[in-house]
Amino acid sequence: MYNNKGRYALMAIFLLAGLVCVFYDQYQLAALSALLIAFVIWSHFRHGSVLMASKHFKNNDFGKAKALLAEVTQPERLAKSRRGYYEFMQGNMALKEENYDKAEYHFQLASRFPVGGKNEKSYVLIHLANLALRKKDRERAEAYTRKAKELAETQRSKDIIVKIEKEISKL
Repeated sequence: MYNNKGRYALMAIFLLAGLVCVFYDQYQLAALSALLIAFVIWSHFRHGSVLMASKHFKNNDFGKAKALLAEVTQPERLAKSRRGYYEFMQGNMALKEENYDKAEYHFQLASRFPVGGKNEKSYVLIHLANLALRKKDRERAEAYTRKAKELAETQRSKDIIVKIEKEISKL
């Protein structure tokens, strides 16, 4: 749950503690310090700053969320549980910038990873259906809507699906 600067500071503290332990011949504590540094490095690649970015994203602070997501240089290394959220947030930010091709790319990737429960997955498919509608691709819009309808649990998502179905019938 740290950003890159926080992780670097934490590793510096562990490194300093490890060097002090070696100086005082406390090799077990120095080994523990090295283990903690390895854990921070592992969490950097597997979790990145996605959790912090999601907190800013939920608070509609998209600038900070985008900056934190930009710290993830290799999203393919993220854990599956984090990758779906990463792609979902990237897709939403691309929508805000009106970059629809990039948004579709990220939502496609988000649909392949866990993004929470069924209802959250239905929102990914709703976004994909909307993007297909924008391209006037009736077949894909119907497929996404059908799948989203199976997963939708809240009344809000069901209402959105009904609106999309009305728009599909107009195509």
